Amino acid sequence: MLLKNLFWSTPKRLDRAPIDSKLIRQWLDRNAACHLTTEPLRRTFFARSSMKRFLPFVIVGIVAIATLGSGAMLYHSKRQSLVAIPANKDVPVANGAESPHIRGNPDAQVTLEEFGDFQCPPCGSFAGFAEELVKEYDSRVRVVFRNFPLSGHEHAREAAIAAEAAGIQGKFWEMHDTLYREQASWSKAPNPREVFESYAGTIGLDIAQFRKDMDGEKAKERVDSDKARGESLGIKLTPSLYINNQPVEQKDRNPEGVRAQINSALEQKSKSGA
Repeated sequence: MLLKNLFWSTPKRLDRAPIDSKLIRQWLDRNAACHLTTEPLRRTFFARSSMKRFLPFVIVGIVAIATLGSGAMLYHSKRQSLVAIPANKDVPVANGAESPHIRGNPDAQVTLEEFGDFQCPPCGSFAGFAEELVKEYDSRVRVVFRNFPLSGHEHAREAAIAAEAAGIQGKFWEMHDTLYREQASWSKAPNPREVFESYAGTIGLDIAQFRKDMDGEKAKERVDSDKARGESLGIKLTPSLYINNQPVEQKDRNPEGVRAQINSALEQKSKSGA
């Protein structure tokens, strides 16, 4: 109140004020200095407070960018560059592996060759589509299956051996279809070998012979032979597809793209008179 009265009083009354004007000036000087001192501190304080408030969002943003970047790098690292299958289709194998597994007309004009993994969900989806293609194109298209179990799938190799063991008794495709149809079940089983043996009984195999072939070398050699063939072509992912020895590009690995590639191959065969 004293200061308010002083500011609004007449100069004459100011002269009669009991307070020394020097003290007032000192008070004003001190307050002015305080403002000049505290204002930078206030600004610094709020700046630091703002930084602390937004720091979590900045960290999250940096982590997100890093994750996207690493994801992009991982995606590009997984992209594969495939080469065409040699005309003679020969790949060195141990102990002379037998002919591949063919579904459809063995003498078909177009060969769709798949490198697949029995524990790979996209391969499971493709399996049904491949069977449809054989029916759709009748005798003009055949499907060849090659084993390419990925190391990241715990039971993929054992499943491939089970399919080849069934193949020794002439029922590869029956086991092939069962493994893909029941993929969600055996993939999570603690002991998939027992599940595979139950499938063998379901499709009419001699269980004792199936067990013997699962433990033998012949089925394993077939799997290793197919894997070596795929690796020689630069395959890293499944399913990888070839149509008449030419790789199907990633953008064409869909029903429309595969049909377009098959139709193109049939047209080329027609023009060449083959």
